[in-house]
Amino acid sequence: MSDESRDFLYRLLATPGVSGDEQRVQSVVRQYASSFCDSIDFDLHGNLTLSINPESNSRVMLAGHADQIGLLVSQIDDNGFLNFQTVGGWDPQQLIGQRVQVWTENGCVPGVISRKPIHLLEESERNTVVKFTEMWIDIGSANQEQSRQLVRVGDPVTMQMGHQELYGGAITAVALDNRVGVWTVVEGLRRAKLQGARVGVFAVSTVAEEIGLRGATTSAERIRPHVGIAVDVTHATDCPTIDRRQLGEVSLGKGPVIFRGPNMNPEVVRRLRETAERLGLKHQMAALGRAAPNDSNAIQISGHGVATGLVAIPNRYMHSAVEVCQWDDLDAAANLLGDFCAGLNETDSFIPQPPKSLSPKGSDPLRRVS
Repeated sequence: MSDESRDFLYRLLATPGVSGDEQRVQSVVRQYASSFCDSIDFDLHGNLTLSINPESNSRVMLAGHADQIGLLVSQIDDNGFLNFQTVGGWDPQQLIGQRVQVWTENGCVPGVISRKPIHLLEESERNTVVKFTEMWIDIGSANQEQSRQLVRVGDPVTMQMGHQELYGGAITAVALDNRVGVWTVVEGLRRAKLQGARVGVFAVSTVAEEIGLRGATTSAERIRPHVGIAVDVTHATDCPTIDRRQLGEVSLGKGPVIFRGPNMNPEVVRRLRETAERLGLKHQMAALGRAAPNDSNAIQISGHGVATGLVAIPNRYMHSAVEVCQWDDLDAAANLLGDFCAGLNETDSFIPQPPKSLSPKGSDPLRRVS
């Protein structure tokens, strides 16, 4: 992996992008990709689309969502403390004591999320999960007037942005979900171009996934792809207390996860798996028996239907300030997407086909039984 590619992820992880406020992240993506794309487009929702061979009759959409979960300033009280709403799915216990950044029109205002000290909690309060309404953001101001000079209602809030390298090639950050997906689809596009991809490849940094897959819905309608692959994070199950019987065996460092299930086109899944095996890439298989809670859901049912795949990066501690992923998994995922796209032709069909053998040898599944 090049230093430029690695630095691209670092910049993504240092840049805020709460759902509905993704413009800063999109600027980082545009700056990085401007040297190798044939076209770069924004739409009214703020989706950023990078493409190569955009005039091709065969179109592949790669989607990674740029937005992260966060908070939104909802009120400034008389003493200057900020009350907030959540954007996306937070565990309230994850928020206590976190350092935060309020992103205003004039820059970043640091703060901390607080509640009253444990010494002052009633016994009943100690034994219950804290509510969002029992916490506040302290930016250090003395009163409401001071806070209003710095912050406005509706300003987005993130946990402290940035990253930290861990042992063995792991990395921890607040917004790995889903800056790693954005990184992977952009890198996948770049590597597909280097390999001489012949079909149209559209890498989309989608918006507002955390509040209902909105960006993927509108961008897929605009692009009208024949094949769509979403890249998101998935739960790594290689840490304590997680039941693997339903979530499967998913570990950091063992490669990206290729999903099978009703949200995925079987021909896309087959081709992704064959590509990984041919390249000797580490990869993992997982099952999902319902519509995925990510961009692949919206892409699959766009227009007249899209042959859809889901490639995921193993992630520990999802929707927290200390998410953990592994560099090798990202690199393998980008290589997988790049080779997959480079191997496509305009004549390829992804219409699902029946298995070669529908029944035990010698039997006829269509024979009527009298």
